[in-house]
Amino acid sequence: MLITGDILKTMKKGAVIIDVSIDQGGCIETSKPTTHDNPVYEVDVIIHYCVANMPGAYPRTSTLVLTNATLPYIKLLANKGIENVLREDAIIKMALNTHRGEITNNAVAESKGMPCMGS
Repeated sequence: MLITGDILKTMKKGAVIIDVSIDQGGCIETSKPTTHDNPVYEVDVIIHYCVANMPGAYPRTSTLVLTNATLPYIKLLANKGIENVLREDAIIKMALNTHRGEITNNAVAESKGMPCMGS
């Protein structure tokens, strides 16, 4: 776990912690999935917000935000092709998780118990 119970004990009373990775199992030791209808719970006076699919509360807005964030990359890939972009853009290369049917990201490979082929 990225955030352990010991780390949580250092937080102020009434602090709020949000586990944005709860959809993938969470990164906080005391996390458990919640819903939009019942989104929070307390553990040792720390308020936890662990709603799976947080963007689902505002689907139109979240779709617009995601589109605006990803469209420049989609255009880049469409105009230059993936092989050229991977050679020219270190950030996109680092963000790559799979390529040609192989896992290229160590963290993804480890989480799936599969080999990482490198990118």
